[in-house]
Amino acid sequence: MKKILFALCAASAILALVGPANATPSTQIWIPSTDVQGFGVFHLGWDSYIKTAQTSIGGANFYEPTVTNGGITVGVLPFKNVGLEVGIDYRDISANHQYPIYFNAKLGVPEDAFFKYMPAVAIGAFDMGTRSYGATLTTTNFNISYGLIAKNIWKLGRISAGYYLGNNIALDVAKKDAQGFLLSWDRTITEISDKLWLAVDYQGGYNSYSEISVGASYAVTPDVSFLVGYDVWSDINYLAPQSMLQARPTATVQVDINLPAVQDWFKKPDKK
Repeated sequence: MKKILFALCAASAILALVGPANATPSTQIWIPSTDVQGFGVFHLGWDSYIKTAQTSIGGANFYEPTVTNGGITVGVLPFKNVGLEVGIDYRDISANHQYPIYFNAKLGVPEDAFFKYMPAVAIGAFDMGTRSYGATLTTTNFNISYGLIAKNIWKLGRISAGYYLGNNIALDVAKKDAQGFLLSWDRTITEISDKLWLAVDYQGGYNSYSEISVGASYAVTPDVSFLVGYDVWSDINYLAPQSMLQARPTATVQVDINLPAVQDWFKKPDKK
């Protein structure tokens, strides 16, 4: 818990210095990646998670609400070998969610930054909510802090591995269930198109963040892409924490847009 509080305080201090700026951290499909937004580059993201199966409670079938998340992320360090992104999200979980604002921050170092064969490294925190007390459904300080390393391995793609800690009180689980491994594989499928990217990611533990996802992304332009994927969740049903119902799988659709770096807005066009 002390580690989570430290990550929360550190990220909050960063946000206070640079002002609110970003969205969900740069991710694979669900879990964070070691990628960090470039200095002054704003990233707009909109993600939807749509339930694909019904839930049954007390003999009544219903579909859980679709979760949508939109936000903006920006890089705030002008350095080549160390990057920092910060962000703010708005998340809609139907009528169950009264406190939809979350913050995040990530500090990262790219591959080979300081020596050959060095893996990429990132530490960060996300889903730092604005409500820290009350009933489970209205507690939003999930405060997921994490560390990751990643390395591209020849033509096999990039392998990422790390660990995370969450606020077990907000997650309504035992402390041992609010933490776990982060694993992912991703690769640009250049054999077909430089615009096509595939990924698989996994978040361990036994809580509302635990999952395994597969997905594919296509870059419509260098700055605009969309992703479709499928997620299988391993937690209990968050609408009925005591029922031990398995969470329903979801289909995810994600749109990502990078805006030109702020410093480029003021550059005079080249004369022909």
